[in-house]
Amino acid sequence: MRAMVSIVLGVQSGCFFFQQVSMFSLFKGVESPEALKKKAKQTFDKVTALTADTFEANSLRRGLALLCCAHLDKTFIAGAERTADWQQMAAFAVAKEAEAPPFPKADCYQKVRSGKSDIWVYLPTEYAERAFLFGAKYQRTELNSEQAIASMQQLADTIVRSEIGLSYEIDVLKFLRHELSAAERKADVQEDLSGMPSD
Repeated sequence: MRAMVSIVLGVQSGCFFFQQVSMFSLFKGVESPEALKKKAKQTFDKVTALTADTFEANSLRRGLALLCCAHLDKTFIAGAERTADWQQMAAFAVAKEAEAPPFPKADCYQKVRSGKSDIWVYLPTEYAERAFLFGAKYQRTELNSEQAIASMQQLADTIVRSEIGLSYEIDVLKFLRHELSAAERKADVQEDLSGMPSD
């Protein structure tokens, strides 16, 4: 099984706006998860429908973009982890000559840390399913780290630019980027050491 990095996802730079704008105060309180998920979708729909080019509107867009990218990260990880679980259950079923369980599906809603609280974040099914699939392919080694990062970044760019309306990109899979960078540095050191003359 491919090892996944445990991370704590958070959205720090956007939390100020969510505390100040009444639209995002909808997430607070003791409402049921179903009600909070409904409001998460309403928030996504409202922000992506904004047409004003004001400081307030762009602040909302940036806040939503950060949350959506955190959603993508969590969905990618879920795709990898749940695929690993499914592989084990499927192998067990084959050994018992039983039917394999259905392949897991993506969730449009993810809980994301914003400031000191967790809030529900919504992404349309098409985006959640693609992020989940990339995670599953990474787990099955059908995508290497570079390919996974490139695929997820392209997906994030589509959401941030086409859906939300920002003109810049927000990096996703930072944990995997760091892991890849560390591996590359280690390889460079080993190459340098191998090139040193022996005594």
